[in-house]
Amino acid sequence: MTPDLLLALRPLLTAEASAEAEACGAEPGDLEQAVWLRLLERLAAQDPPSDPPGWLRGAVRAEARRARRVHRLERPYAVEPADDGGHDPEPLALAAARRRAVRQAVRRLPGRCPRVLEALLSPRDLTYREIAGELGISQGSLGPERSRCLGCLRRLLTPEVAAR
Repeated sequence: MTPDLLLALRPLLTAEASAEAEACGAEPGDLEQAVWLRLLERLAAQDPPSDPPGWLRGAVRAEARRARRVHRLERPYAVEPADDGGHDPEPLALAAARRRAVRQAVRRLPGRCPRVLEALLSPRDLTYREIAGELGISQGSLGPERSRCLGCLRRLLTPEVAAR
């Protein structure tokens, strides 16, 4: 089989693969690649097809049948890694940067505000009773203390947010 014949078969293969791909749930390029591989295997075995265009049509249909069977029988194990529910790296990185900025600002607060807000931001999700016990203050004074500390944090972050 000459290179000219291979070049001549290319448009036929492209057309046949495009026609069969939609019906079998495969990509046309995948069908083309499988047929080229079959052809190369035959050529390597010194068994070239006697009717290349006819063989090519049959090979495309055979690959389409195989792809249809595979498509029908295969089931995905889980969600594809690329389809992780919209967790783009950029918003995740921006959210992490915001959390770091807030934590740094909390550490710069006066008095016991850093301890109060760190307890409120704790991943342990502490109750008011637990926070008050940890800080050594009454549970009733925790609400006003929290409000005062959040006001301080707001005043501290306002210039930084406005500058951005």
